[in-house]
Amino acid sequence: MSGWAAKRFWETAEVTETARGFGIALDGRPVRTPAKRLLEVPTRAFAECIATEWDAQEKTIDPLSMPFTRTANAALDKVAIQQEAVVDMLADYGDSDLLCYRAEGPDALVWRQSEQWDPMLDWAAETFDARLMPRTGVMHAPQDPDALARLRAQVRAMNAFELAAFHDLVSLSGSLILGLAATRDAAPVETLWETSRLDEIWQTEQWGHDDEAARMAEVKRQAFLHAKRVFDLCRTG
Repeated sequence: MSGWAAKRFWETAEVTETARGFGIALDGRPVRTPAKRLLEVPTRAFAECIATEWDAQEKTIDPLSMPFTRTANAALDKVAIQQEAVVDMLADYGDSDLLCYRAEGPDALVWRQSEQWDPMLDWAAETFDARLMPRTGVMHAPQDPDALARLRAQVRAMNAFELAAFHDLVSLSGSLILGLAATRDAAPVETLWETSRLDEIWQTEQWGHDDEAARMAEVKRQAFLHAKRVFDLCRTG
């Protein structure tokens, strides 16, 4: 697309109002996605973040430095054209949610999982009338279909941009419940991320620090925080 040329060719990146929300114009030329769709997002705040990324590019464009643009592209080119399939894929995490699969031991790990994960299951039960039950071990055991249906309805209510962000909240944490908790500000986003990393943190405490594992964990943490910010931007005027 015109905006993804190797070198910067524009002087100014500006937010514009469109029939479907807000777009970004480079010297008056609208930015398009890789699939040639107009890059339009639902809120001005989201568009301003994208315009800032384009304005920050120097002589050579670096797509890796443009996470808001990448998320908007994914929403328009990937999610919107198969939205129901994306809803189903994310809602299916509920039937194998990270928070429901507990260790058999040692006792200290079992206690820590219960201390941190049970309140999140309680929150989902109170908020959505959807009680997911914990299991011991890793063998799959189906959850209550009615509870899963109520959680699925929450996912189905999201638009394509929210779903693009929600995809990362769920897939990075391994938990539909933690993803929904992030969208509802049920706990600070950093706390939710740490909750999803409980088992990895335990392993580090037992076996010591691993530089490569820590590096990968930080990449995922930043992606999780970005996804939360995008979700919020989708609901901020």
